[in-house]
Amino acid sequence: MGKVLGIFICPRAGLLMQSVPRVMAFADLGLEGDRYSLRVGSWSKPGVKANRQVSLVAIEDISDANTSLEKGFSPQDTRRNILTEGVELNRMVNIEFLVGGVLMLGIKQCDPCARPSALVDKPFFAKALARRGGLIAEVLNDGVIRVGDGIFAFVEEGRAPMRVYLVKWNRL
Repeated sequence: MGKVLGIFICPRAGLLMQSVPRVMAFADLGLEGDRYSLRVGSWSKPGVKANRQVSLVAIEDISDANTSLEKGFSPQDTRRNILTEGVELNRMVNIEFLVGGVLMLGIKQCDPCARPSALVDKPFFAKALARRGGLIAEVLNDGVIRVGDGIFAFVEEGRAPMRVYLVKWNRL
């Protein structure tokens, strides 16, 4: 079953990510107290709708990447907001999904960059997490996300399910 293993927010660009047990998500904005909802993240652009509201990363991808690194990355080091388990995030682009009671839309894969490496002094983040850096998503409704919440996808009728990337297939 897809589920939330961790939630991380950061009030300003460059500060350490803080683990929280729950967070309020706001439509078209992001996670309460996070740099992107406050429009002060490294990828925030003044006057533009938040193009980076929430980022997700899979524990399986972090574990795989860490096998090739001398100094591995923790979930906080990746600078992603939601740590998942049992979800193939690369297949979630243009898919609506629920994280707890919060509806999200997968926007694009979150390509790894050099910033996390620089902030935690662990080189090779971008190379190690190439093609598995996570997912950027848009928040479609207000709600609370908690550690332990399930993750479920919505698929159009007639669309063949991809290899089980989420446990339960539902329609809105």
